[in-house]
Amino acid sequence: IGVQVAHILYSPNAIADFAVMLMLMCLRKAKYIMKRYEVKDYELGRNQGRELRNMTVGVVGTGRIGRTVIKEISGFGCKILAYDLFENEETKKYAGYVSYDEILEKCDVITFHVPAVKENHHMINLNNVSRLKPGVVIINTARGSLIDNRALIKGIEENIIGAVGMDVIDNEPVYYNFDHKDMRLEDHDAIILESFSNVIITPHTAFYTDQAVHDMVENSVVTCCQYMKKEKIDWRIV
Repeated sequence: IGVQVAHILYSPNAIADFAVMLMLMCLRKAKYIMKRYEVKDYELGRNQGRELRNMTVGVVGTGRIGRTVIKEISGFGCKILAYDLFENEETKKYAGYVSYDEILEKCDVITFHVPAVKENHHMINLNNVSRLKPGVVIINTARGSLIDNRALIKGIEENIIGAVGMDVIDNEPVYYNFDHKDMRLEDHDAIILESFSNVIITPHTAFYTDQAVHDMVENSVVTCCQYMKKEKIDWRIV
């Protein structure tokens, strides 16, 4: 019936910056330190963190956002490994492509930047969580369905996973985008994850910057104008 559908792209830096921030917060135990600070506990205690330059970082997905993350963390001096079904030359300037198995087994930090499709469902799960490098930091600013919540709980409780930073969470459609402050949350696994001092969860807000919102509005208008003028639509899907 003549309806056309198009992607509306926005700044990849919005997500990439947030992912790097979560990496640093996890490595430096920011949540634990800030909670102790709130009760005026200023002792060093277990505050000792790790430096990104000493880490091997695995980037799963080297599209626009993944490539931006790789460029940003390259400045920290860390070793970078990448996994994607479709390799690109730009990524190879900063990172070496390896198999997904190698990402799981060799990386101190793993950050996910792939879409939510059937083939990517629960890329970290109860079957492979034990293969992760002990102390690994897991970062997810892509889609919640990429990681099984129960696998994260198992990994943390068994001292396999050192820290987690997530802007998205499994079963997110029933958990986020609503005001829950006067309600009882029913997602048991999410409640358990939130209780850990080494888990940082934010409510799907990584994309929300002034530049990204500007891009969404501008590109929406540009796409409509291209359609009205019968021009080629840059980000057309169908």
